[in-house]
Amino acid sequence: MPKRTDSEYLAFVRGRVTGLRRAAYLLCGDSHGADDIVQETLTKLYSRWPRISYVENLDAYVNTMLVRVFLDERRRGWWKVALLDWLPERVASGSPAGQVEQESVVHTALMSLAPRQRAVVVLRYLCDQPVKEVARVLGCSEGTVKSQAANALDRLRLVFDELPDAVTVQDRR
Repeated sequence: MPKRTDSEYLAFVRGRVTGLRRAAYLLCGDSHGADDIVQETLTKLYSRWPRISYVENLDAYVNTMLVRVFLDERRRGWWKVALLDWLPERVASGSPAGQVEQESVVHTALMSLAPRQRAVVVLRYLCDQPVKEVARVLGCSEGTVKSQAANALDRLRLVFDELPDAVTVQDRR
């Protein structure tokens, strides 16, 4: 098979970056963290791009990379160094949709899960991937995916049950 070209890489990234960013945001719960995860994933993808002509399902390959970058970041997050002793002011995004998304009940509930459980829920239910694919991405058995999903759903039910009475069933959709 011929090697993939830079123009093919750029076309792939343009078509997938929004979906990758959404998945990364759902995994980490932070727009800046999501950008970092996507950036690291795309950097790794670019370094492998000429050699991955054998990959049949490129989307699954990149989703696997994205989840592994997220999980690796959670495991070794201690090594990050803060270069400033103060935080720069955040620039308003101008998008009320982004603010609503960050403050949503679902976001809060997802952030209450452990990273691997969050990865299972995001991949299985929000990215609509089958158990077998989630197991392959996470490098575990299908039974582990099912038990992680069951435990995560139990936790999510508890979180939703603890919501104030002001949140109605309609708000939970």
